Amino acid sequence: MDRERILGRLDDIDRYLRELGEVTPQSFDQYQRVATRRACERLLQITVEAMIDVCAMLVAGLRLGVPGEEDDLFERLRAAGVLSEGLTARLRRMKGFRNILVHEYTRVDDQKVFAILQSGPADFGTFTQEVLRYLRGLPER
Repeated sequence: MDRERILGRLDDIDRYLRELGEVTPQSFDQYQRVATRRACERLLQITVEAMIDVCAMLVAGLRLGVPGEEDDLFERLRAAGVLSEGLTARLRRMKGFRNILVHEYTRVDDQKVFAILQSGPADFGTFTQEVLRYLRGLPER
C-alpha cells in the first residue's frame, strides 16, 4: 500500500478544507455572489474527489477486489473495517452531490450547498480520522 500517496491526498483534503473555510461566507446573501458560489462548489467537488481517490488507493492497496463503481469502494472499505457504517452512508451522499456539481444532472440547489458548507465539512474530518486510525493499525512496510 502506498501510504505516502494516501497521506498526500489526506493533506490535500485538509488544504482544500482550509481554503473552503477562507471563502465560505457567513450569510446566504454573500454566498449568492457568482464567484463565491463557484469557488465553494469547486472546492467541495475536488475535496470529494480527493476522498474518492483515497478510497480507491486503499481498496487497491488492501487488495479488496475490483470495484464495479465508486459506491463499491465505500462498501468494501466498510466491510474491511476501514470506514464506519454511518460514514459510509454519508460518503455515498457526498459522491452523489459531487456528481450533481460536476454533471449538473439537476439544478444545483444553492440553499442546500450553503447548508452543506455550514455543517458538511466535518464529515471530511471524520473520514480522515477513520483512515488514519486504520493506517496506524497496519504494520509498517
